[in-house]
Amino acid sequence: MEEQFIKKIGVLTSGGDSPGMNAAIRAVVRTANYYGLECVGIREGYNGLMEGNFIKMGPRSVSNIINLGGTILRSARSMAFKTKEGRAIAFQNCQKHGIEALVVIGGDGSFTGAKIFAEETGIRIIGVPGTIDNDIFGTDNTIGFDTALNTAMEAIDKIRDTATSHNRVFFVEVMGRDAGFIALNSGIASGAVDILIPEQKDSFDDLMEGFGKAKKKR
Repeated sequence: MEEQFIKKIGVLTSGGDSPGMNAAIRAVVRTANYYGLECVGIREGYNGLMEGNFIKMGPRSVSNIINLGGTILRSARSMAFKTKEGRAIAFQNCQKHGIEALVVIGGDGSFTGAKIFAEETGIRIIGVPGTIDNDIFGTDNTIGFDTALNTAMEAIDKIRDTATSHNRVFFVEVMGRDAGFIALNSGIASGAVDILIPEQKDSFDDLMEGFGKAKKKR
């Protein structure tokens, strides 16, 4: 049986945006061009896949985007794609436009949808881990995590100056959903008295004990 080679791919960004997504889009588009593949950009994530919101992309269409935040393809969280009917419409659009494979840039929820879509339709999918939460198994640092970490550290450094000046304790909440990577790493790097993360359930007494130990060390 003759092997069938992919000739046309689609790339989309899904879920929350993260710094570095545009660099990832640029890499996908220019790599596709290098290997002689047609590349289609899918706007607004899985919603765009269902609505047929496609744009042809080439090397020039991704010029001067590497320094931009967010994603030039836009992003969205799609409830309709979670249904079998929605995924069927998305697959029909892929067939209509000759898209044989997808590159999905996103996080945990995006990859869950991609896995189900691939299992139902047989379309080939590559996932590029792009989420500040850093909660994708099999990668050390996801796209966006390092920038989010450094942004949090910069903010905490400024807050510490005020806390020290007024002899007060500040509670700083960072993003991460159910993963404590940003909290843990920014807390360690900025010398926080205590760090609360979803993976470990600390009691109020534990927190107060930590404050007491920190006060004795002053």
